[in-house]
This record gives sequence, C-alpha cells and structure tokens, in this order.
Amino acid sequence: MLFLYNLVISIAGFFLKIVALFSPKIKLFVEGRKNVFSILEEKIQPEDKTIWFHSASLGEYEQGLPVIEKIKEKYPSHKIIVTFFSPSGYEVRKNNTVADVTVYLPLDTKSNAKRFLKLAHPELAFFIKYEFWLNYLKELEKSKTPTYLISGIFRDNQMFFKWYGGFYRKALKAFTYFFVQNEKSKEKIETLGFQNVIVSGDTRFDRVAAILERDNTVAFIEKFKNNGPTIVIGSSWPKDEALLANYINQASDNVKFIIAPHNIKEDQISSLKSQITKSAVLFSEKEQVSDLANYSVFIIDTIGLLTKIYSYGTIAYVGGGFGNPGIHNILEPATFGIPILIGPNYSNFAEAVSLVKLGGCISISNETELKSHFDRLLTDEVFFKEKSKICSDFIQDNKGATNCIMKIVSETI
Repeated sequence: MLFLYNLVISIAGFFLKIVALFSPKIKLFVEGRKNVFSILEEKIQPEDKTIWFHSASLGEYEQGLPVIEKIKEKYPSHKIIVTFFSPSGYEVRKNNTVADVTVYLPLDTKSNAKRFLKLAHPELAFFIKYEFWLNYLKELEKSKTPTYLISGIFRDNQMFFKWYGGFYRKALKAFTYFFVQNEKSKEKIETLGFQNVIVSGDTRFDRVAAILERDNTVAFIEKFKNNGPTIVIGSSWPKDEALLANYINQASDNVKFIIAPHNIKEDQISSLKSQITKSAVLFSEKEQVSDLANYSVFIIDTIGLLTKIYSYGTIAYVGGGFGNPGIHNILEPATFGIPILIGPNYSNFAEAVSLVKLGGCISISNETELKSHFDRLLTDEVFFKEKSKICSDFIQDNKGATNCIMKIVSETI
C-alpha cells in the first residue's frame, strides 16, 4: 500500500505541473516549491538548531501560532521553520515575523522527505491539527526526532480507522505525543493502541483570547459605526448574502452593517452590492467619500481586517453554514462577547457544536429565523447580555492548551 501511496504522489506531482499552466492557484503551488531546498541551504546552516512546524493552510497556522510563539520565546537560539502545503496559507503568511524560514512543504516523495529533513535537521517537529505525510513521518521516526501533533482531531471517516488504512496507522508511530482537542478524539486514537495521547484542548482559544490584549482600533470603522448598533457579517458566501440582503434592506435605519465576504473578487463584490438597496460603500472607495457615517452598509473588499472589525460588532453572522465544508471561524467574534448567528452546516466544527449547545451561537435555517433572532438580539437587552456572556465565557473557559503542550514539550529538549 505504501508503494501505491508513493506512486499516487508521483503521478499527482506530474499532473499538477500540467494543471498549473491553466490554474493560477496551482501555479503558485508548483512554482512555490521549486526553490525550497535552495532557500533551506541558504538560511539553515549545519550547526543551526532548528524546530519545524507544519500547517496545511492559514487556519492551521493561526491555530498553531500560540505554540510557535511560546517555543520561540523559550528557545531563542533555535531557528523556527514553518512550512505550508497550500498557497492560501503560504501566500498570506510568507512574510510572518515569528519564523526564521517560511517555505512550502515539498511533495511527500521519499527523496523530498529525506532531502528536506537533512537540510532542516529539526530537533522537534510539530504537525498542526492534521496533515499526515507518510514519508516525512517515516523519516522523522527513523531519525528519532520528537514529533508532536497539536490540536489534533480524529474522526471515524479518517483513513486510520478503515480496514485498508494499516499503512496510515503505522505512520502514527512517529508521534511522540498526540495533543488532541477533545475526549472523543482521544478515545478514537486509543482504539488503535496508542496511549501517548493528551487532551490539551484547542490552541485556537489561546490565539483568540490573546486578541483582547492587542490594539483593535480601526479609525474608519469607528467613523462608520458612529456609536450605532452594528451587525458584522464575516466570511460570507453568496448563499449567506442572498439570505441577508432582504434583512439589510428592511432593517431599521439606525442599524449599521459591515460585510467582509469570503471571496473578494470584483464580480462577486459587485453582485453583493447590487442586492443592497441601502446606502453602501466599499473599503476600496472609502477615501473618496466625505463621511462614512452617512452610509448604512460597509463592504470590506480586502483581507486582514475582519478580526479587528469584530470588536465593533453588536451581533455577528459568520458565513459558510449554507454550504460545504461549513462555517468559518466563530471564535474570533466570540472572544469579543458578540452573540453569533450561523447557518445549519456546522456539525464538523466542535467549537460551533459546543457554543450552539450553550446558547451563545444560534443556528438558523431560513430568512424568517434570521430576522427573528437578529430583531430579538437588537431589542431584548436581557437576551442579548445572556448570549454575549456565554460567548466570552466560552473562550475564557477553554484557554490553556498552549501551556499544557509546552509543559510536556519542555521536557524534551
């Protein structure tokens, strides 16, 4: 089976080069990997001490960031290597300040894994949440490099738990510890015979809790909000926007709306704006208007501002829940104590399941439910404060995963 795995990886690498001729995203994926080894040769010397973190994409990087920062603080003489699999992670965070080297992870062939680990020679390796690359894990095990999975999640549908997944189960032996998010994941991995499992929780709670300690001021959002009740719509998709447009158009004039769509392509922004009859302004237009307070809707057609914008929200709607794979990050608005509405597709997101059960997050299935809950949150102060407190308490009560991980890892070096 490992032979077939390696064959598939090799074939995929070949076809990706062809697809890259027609797909800008795949072109980034292919082109970005061409110079990885030369970058490592330039920036990592044989005598350097290094620690390696791998994340699939942006979400996993943000999830692992609290641990990366603590490791950097505790071991300042070590160089931090961060790798990404996806362009959507690498292109956004390639210039981060926490890592000494940030590169794409070369495709998981035997030769790539050997060469990468020879050049990087990490004393510790961390995989964030998932991404189990068999050749890399095999080489880490052979070199006896302490290797950790942080904020891990294990589910029935993963390869490890299938009758044909023996070669994947064998790869898990490379891990020194599995730091998982919940008891269910611990129970699943223990069915495979592993006892080196610790329920640390989810490091994302530490990440979002730390947001409260930084300056979240955005001057132009303050001008737009003008101290009025504000609904922040984050990471919305067309299905979310179709549902929200009618409510926005019929809402009281004193309610402001900030929309930060998931996709900021010009045609989709134009489509969104065309659905709104109230006065709306784009982020890209803000320098051309005399007073943002005169507008009812602010459409953020750029990236990187949503987290701070949530701090100005009265209520949040987090998009993605009317499609697959499901909702986006609800923890960022929750940390500011903002009641949250989401669509019905959230069952694969443990934090959403928990917060819906607690009552701080409300799942809606149609426009009628959307209007009912928005209206009540805007007019029923007792109801609003109850939901708000549930959200902020949820974040504070679930902090601590990073400290749990660091306590164990500190015993390794």
